[in-house]
Amino acid sequence: MAASHKPRKRRKDEASSQNNRGIVESSVPQFPLASFLWPAKKSTSQWIILPLILMVVGLFRWATGFWGYSGFNTPPMHGDFEAQRHWIEITTHLPISQWYFYDLPYWGLDYPPLTAYHSWLLGKIGSIIDPGWFALDTSRGFEDQLLKVYMRATVLVSEYLVYIPAAVILSRKLGRLRGVSIWESSVALVAILMQPATILIDHAHFQYNTVMLGFTLASISSMLAGRALWGCVFFVASLCYKQMALYYAPAVVAYLVSICVAPHFNFNRFIAITLVTAVSFAVCFAPLILGSLYNHHGGIPAYTAKETPLPPLLVSLPFEINDQTWYYPALLQLTQSIHRILPFARGLFEDKVANMWCAIHTAHKLSNYPLGQMQRISTLITLVSILPSTMTISLFPHRELLPWAMASTAWGFYLCSFQVHEKSVLLPLLPMTILLGGEGGLGTEMRAWIGWANMLGVWTLFPLLKRDELRVPYTVLTLLWTYLLGLPPTSFSLYFGRQSRKGELKILIKAMHLAFYAAMIAWHIGEAFVPPPEGKPDVWVVLNVLIGFAGFGVCFLWCSWQLILRSGMMEDYFGVRRRLEAGKKKKRQ
Repeated sequence: MAASHKPRKRRKDEASSQNNRGIVESSVPQFPLASFLWPAKKSTSQWIILPLILMVVGLFRWATGFWGYSGFNTPPMHGDFEAQRHWIEITTHLPISQWYFYDLPYWGLDYPPLTAYHSWLLGKIGSIIDPGWFALDTSRGFEDQLLKVYMRATVLVSEYLVYIPAAVILSRKLGRLRGVSIWESSVALVAILMQPATILIDHAHFQYNTVMLGFTLASISSMLAGRALWGCVFFVASLCYKQMALYYAPAVVAYLVSICVAPHFNFNRFIAITLVTAVSFAVCFAPLILGSLYNHHGGIPAYTAKETPLPPLLVSLPFEINDQTWYYPALLQLTQSIHRILPFARGLFEDKVANMWCAIHTAHKLSNYPLGQMQRISTLITLVSILPSTMTISLFPHRELLPWAMASTAWGFYLCSFQVHEKSVLLPLLPMTILLGGEGGLGTEMRAWIGWANMLGVWTLFPLLKRDELRVPYTVLTLLWTYLLGLPPTSFSLYFGRQSRKGELKILIKAMHLAFYAAMIAWHIGEAFVPPPEGKPDVWVVLNVLIGFAGFGVCFLWCSWQLILRSGMMEDYFGVRRRLEAGKKKKRQ
């Protein structure tokens, strides 16, 4: 009986998987992106189609860079473009011990060391072309067109060295893990690489988020392949490039601890993961620490101004440290860099962001409360929000559940944590979007949910992009992505017609998705043609925050529920419950 049960279970799973993937594997393509790649379905080698994909997505990225960027012609602080240029300036010209101390009010360095090393490398290369681009102090606010071309190129090259290879490898890994064809993985790869929010933030607004996201994808890919140690190395690299990768940390740590203790405690694996993680952090911080010691030995001080305060972490130590000891410069540098990296000295949120605190602030001013109290409250609520997903991945450490757990914890951080930026929405969107390459990823249900989340995410970025005069690339890239995947407002085939009749989307889900799409469209029309009431200039931005917060809350719940559902927890619970009820019934009889 047991032997005959397993084949029946396997056939049922295969049938379910086929129903999920039928939208792509049918005799007729079901959405435009599948149509474009349809000729390559049977005979074309992936080594022919992959270069074509990379050229096309690269063309869209470069074309996006022709538009404006953050802070263009807006002195005195300009924007993110100037911040990145200024970090290149200070890392190129100043001794390493002064990087985290120099002129902090003017875009002081507040990212981890790998960002600083990356900036140093870009500065050395750029200074060969034109030393004036990054001249210390005198180049502030420099907006030369050749500099813009160079900076845009550094984003593109950095992405193609880190993010693109990691995305290609991960999409293939997900496909092999769940039996998805190479052709379907290629379709999913195009959808992942054409994700509008990432292109608009990095190649239009201007940042290097894809380096951090690429290390994250490499970490996920390594863990899916069973290489946990490499997964640790890449995830530490992600954390040491941008601290926002902490959004994923609870899920990753819970998974790594669980594979060490289940089904039995593996001491060697636990020690190996611990040592590799510690060594990876040490390698990332070593140039900063050793360089500070070397500079101190050479008589170069870390402080560039006498009024610069000591790092709060150093002051709060329970013991006094003599500033003449040999290790004092290293400790000073470490505490200052941590103080700059972790944003506890800043406000609860930055600008108008679609999370819980900004939404509450529209009705009840949270600025009336002490900052320390709000920090503790936000930390507690964040921990509560990520508890279900971390507990689930801890109890069921299946590697295919890792993207779901990372999406859930990232949504929890985005909605509830301290000092959230609008651009942080890229973090929960990433693990959701890569699921397009998994089992059923391009089926009706998954495509509808992932597409809806991405449209909501890029829509909440519109107020930020509007300030940078990026309406045209926003419109083109967003509508292009919806067209390629057959999503509203360019197509309603997922919600009406033949695809919708497959029954994968419940009527209430369809109604909710369409209501949000309608709200986003109505908001754009109102924001474009209806001036805000007198005395309330931010009314349209506030509406964007409230609608976005409600939608992101649904995304968080859906990712958490899918994680629990796919873990088998519900089946185990109801199976045990049925057996207990059957046993009680027998006793009564």
